[in-house]
Amino acid sequence: MAGTVCGKVAVVGMGSWGTAAAGLLARNAGEVCGWALEDEVARGITEGHRNPLYLPSYELPANVRATSSMGEALDGADAVVVVVPSAFMRPTAERLAPLLGDDVPVCVLTKGIEPGTMMLMTQVVSDVCGGPGRMACLSGPTHAEEICQGKPAAAVVAAASDAVADLFRSLFIAPSFRAYVSSDMVGVEVCGAVKNVVAIACGIARGLELGDNTSAVLMTRGLAEIGRLACAMGAEPMTCMGLAGMGDLATTCMSPHSRNRTFGAALVAGETLDEYQARTRMVVEGAAAARSAHELAGRFGVDAPIVAAVHAVLYDHAPLQGEMRRLLDRMPYDEFYGLGGDAR
Repeated sequence: MAGTVCGKVAVVGMGSWGTAAAGLLARNAGEVCGWALEDEVARGITEGHRNPLYLPSYELPANVRATSSMGEALDGADAVVVVVPSAFMRPTAERLAPLLGDDVPVCVLTKGIEPGTMMLMTQVVSDVCGGPGRMACLSGPTHAEEICQGKPAAAVVAAASDAVADLFRSLFIAPSFRAYVSSDMVGVEVCGAVKNVVAIACGIARGLELGDNTSAVLMTRGLAEIGRLACAMGAEPMTCMGLAGMGDLATTCMSPHSRNRTFGAALVAGETLDEYQARTRMVVEGAAAARSAHELAGRFGVDAPIVAAVHAVLYDHAPLQGEMRRLLDRMPYDEFYGLGGDAR
């Protein structure tokens, strides 16, 4: 350990990212206790310091253990990090609420928008558990497969409270991991959720062999969509240019580790969402976000054609090639329309 920022950190959710995050946190906490849904995962981490289902080749530090009892994981925790799929955030928060001390800070690593309520993930947790001022989120280009190998990476911690942001920055920072801070929680979370939808579109383009130029167009125009939606919700435009926006978008749209990108390519090959998730044991967050972001864009009157195209493919059974042609046939506007008062 490099130094102790706090005594115990609980990590709720021990999938790939939760496992990699636990390894980072172990440098700066006296103890890291993960909550795992599967008994097999809890035993593997506690007894052998390896997660048998996710990143099994990664040996976790000695001060990391896991349990399938949420009460045990939360008992005595000085800080909590939540890393469960967005679809399970509210029921997980409901289990957390009676176990979470009133002043314990919480950092959410999950990227998504709750259907129906249109709440971001920190908003879901604070809605159930209270204490919005203690909430933080961390987002950026952070593929777990590379984090656990010690490859250089960076992310941004956003919180309304400077003290909460500084705490989680201190907990996550490592020689190979830089952690910046921001107060724009809405911008960071919108970027993290919607970039997954754009990555599915890039995967579809890759599967259709449309070339690198097309992927670059989808990424840059996708970033403009993210910016329009984030600004409509009150976020700072510059957040989209940072690690949570452009940084995470680039990684998610280009990397073979990206489940959203690889899912888009799998769609072209004829694989369904359920088949892909069963095969990979991974949740495609962009598929859920496509539905929420599409609804959110409609609510705010934001033009989001890439989100609309992915939504049409996944939920309206629109043909892949037809949606790509529809995007390319659109009349180009001013490049940055919708970001400076121009609503065209």
